Amino acid sequence: MADILIKNGVLIPMDPQRRIIEDGAVAIEGEKILDTGKSSELEKSYDYDIVIDATKKAIIPGLMDGHGHAGHSLLRTLGMHNNTWYKACEKLYAEGSTAEFWEAEAALLYLERLKFGTTCGISFLGGGDSIMRVDDPKYARRHCDAAEETGIRTFVAVGPRRPPYPSKYCDWTGEARRDLMVGFDEQLDVCEKIIQENHERGDGRIQVALMHPVPHPEQESITGQKLVDLKDHAARVNELREKYNLLFTMDGHTRGTVKFSHDELGFTGPYSVFSHSTELSAEEIDICRKTGTSIAHNPSAVASIMGRCPVPELIDAGVTVVLGSDAGAPDRSYDMFRHMFQCMRYHRRYYRDADVLPPGKVLEMATVDGARAFGLDGIIGSIEPGKQADIVLVDMDKPHFYPLNMFVDKLTYFANGCDVDTVIVDGEILMQKRIVRSVDERKVLDDAQEQLEYALGRVELEGLFETSENYWGKSHY
Repeated sequence: MADILIKNGVLIPMDPQRRIIEDGAVAIEGEKILDTGKSSELEKSYDYDIVIDATKKAIIPGLMDGHGHAGHSLLRTLGMHNNTWYKACEKLYAEGSTAEFWEAEAALLYLERLKFGTTCGISFLGGGDSIMRVDDPKYARRHCDAAEETGIRTFVAVGPRRPPYPSKYCDWTGEARRDLMVGFDEQLDVCEKIIQENHERGDGRIQVALMHPVPHPEQESITGQKLVDLKDHAARVNELREKYNLLFTMDGHTRGTVKFSHDELGFTGPYSVFSHSTELSAEEIDICRKTGTSIAHNPSAVASIMGRCPVPELIDAGVTVVLGSDAGAPDRSYDMFRHMFQCMRYHRRYYRDADVLPPGKVLEMATVDGARAFGLDGIIGSIEPGKQADIVLVDMDKPHFYPLNMFVDKLTYFANGCDVDTVIVDGEILMQKRIVRSVDERKVLDDAQEQLEYALGRVELEGLFETSENYWGKSHY
């Protein structure tokens, strides 16, 4: 007996043999994958409560997103044209946001991931690598409430803000504002409370990760007491990570910071995912290889304009590289199909070589390699018996996929998130025929609009909606 049969699809299970099974099927029992194979075989082998016809659809594992940010989904495009984006993040996240803001944004974030077929990802609780909302555990709690209701997997990354300390926050009760100055010790205490309240929520789908801002010795001298304090803070973050056996992640590595974080702070290891990681030296690539540190590559991010993550070199060295979105703002989305395509084009342009990063490899980066980076490759990342049933159906009965052949190429070159038809997580159908079952989509969208408008009313920010005088008719802003 099985609960769900998915049949008649093109099954791309991302199993060790990298099979592609036309007229493929998947049997699901409870939360787990029971069997895979040809439709004719599985139809005879079990009785089913639910049968999903996947004719002219690809059946793939749920996609992984190696790097994202809570908060960003409410700030799409704001301040992009006059360099006020980062200021807007800091003011809104630290001073203008409420618990309701973080819940509404999380609901939008996870709805977008769900509708685009991303079933697991990392989300920093704030913007950039510096503006974590860790003055009170209520913000993370409300974020996780929305994640749990949506039903997909997430790592919510929390950690101290960038020094100097104390950090300024504002707490709102109605229209009443209370300013707070929160030091490192209190921020780390809040992080531990967040872990205790939220880690392994939602039957284990919600996990908490720890983060630490990336130190930049290439930009400012880190010596003397500053280095002593930094090492002490790093040791305490590492101790907290070890205490709860958490994933660790950092945002914004570049030009020597991986070496510094390894040599001075002990942040590398098989539990670590370093994001962006542009302009790495050969020594830093070798550090990642030796320590088992994974890299999250965000080809659509601004950081990838300013520098290049050496993805082919990392892969050739044996380093795990997971694809990332870098969140849904200011100028990108959570559509991992878009980032697969961008990844191939980005590195092929650099090498002037159309053979760099084959379609199969970038699909691995968004599935099995992501699961490995997250430490979850034993339970998700591929469609194999015994693993959790995190499965996505992509509707290929559309002009941009025809003729139907070379299915992995078609997915990585031509698919977009709106082609996702059905999403299953832990054996539960969260979306079918693009109708979301787990949340009220209309309410999510309306709440998001409302909460941004409330937040903008709490802080003084000018020019967020302005466009440059060179917006039209010029080659540069």
